[in-house]
Amino acid sequence: MNRLSTEKRAQIIGMLCEGSSMRAASRLADVSIVTVSKLLVDIGQAAAQYQDQIIHNVQSKRVQVDETWAFCYSKAKNIPERMKGQKGVGDVWTWVALDADTKLVVTWLVGSRDLTDATRFMKDLKSRVAGRIQLTSDGHAAYPDAVERAFGDDVDFAQLVKIYGNAPEERRYSPPECIGARQTVVNGNPENKHISTSYVERQNLTMRMSMRRFTRLSNGFSKKIENHAHAIALYFLHYNFARVHQTLRVTPAMESGLAATVWTHRDIAALLD
Repeated sequence: MNRLSTEKRAQIIGMLCEGSSMRAASRLADVSIVTVSKLLVDIGQAAAQYQDQIIHNVQSKRVQVDETWAFCYSKAKNIPERMKGQKGVGDVWTWVALDADTKLVVTWLVGSRDLTDATRFMKDLKSRVAGRIQLTSDGHAAYPDAVERAFGDDVDFAQLVKIYGNAPEERRYSPPECIGARQTVVNGNPENKHISTSYVERQNLTMRMSMRRFTRLSNGFSKKIENHAHAIALYFLHYNFARVHQTLRVTPAMESGLAATVWTHRDIAALLD
């Protein structure tokens, strides 16, 4: 059985982490699409397992959380009748928790935008941070209950609710203009100057630009929820450990004390060894 070299795996991983589609990676690396798909599954599982093991006891003071929309197989309105109700078909949300100081993605969750997954997400965040944190979310209604179930009173929690103006006449590609934001303290005593979701929203833009399956108005969307989750796990490993943050001048993992050097694509591929 033929086995890809570490260099070839690193080449493919680098392309996947920089926004190439799986078929583009297969053409550029001169391997079959099946090979790329199998590598994505293997490295996605390894990336998720590694981060699950190492990202614990994070000395965080301020955490921002947000959700990013995508879809698998088809958008919710276009799901065939025979597939309605199937898990992993239609709208898929990625919940992200970002340390505002180190820019480390402390945890993430791929699932639905409901209270059940919000609670799972918050409980996992609670298990990975050390001590009391200031937490900021958007105005999503599931957050207050989920935070209370996970943290109880051991958190300074506020929501930043954005206020939008009238939608433009042509709103297919143009969102309404944000004309302000309202800070709502839910629990504890959060500092007003740190009630923000700007960093995690910027990270979500980076995520959308770094994975072909998040590109809007294209046919590169995920066809299987499992591969969608594997791609996200690989992306966050690359983001945390291999991508130098422009402001910090080091990776988020280095800033958090989880790594001593900047990882290369070869280092990521070596997880499979």
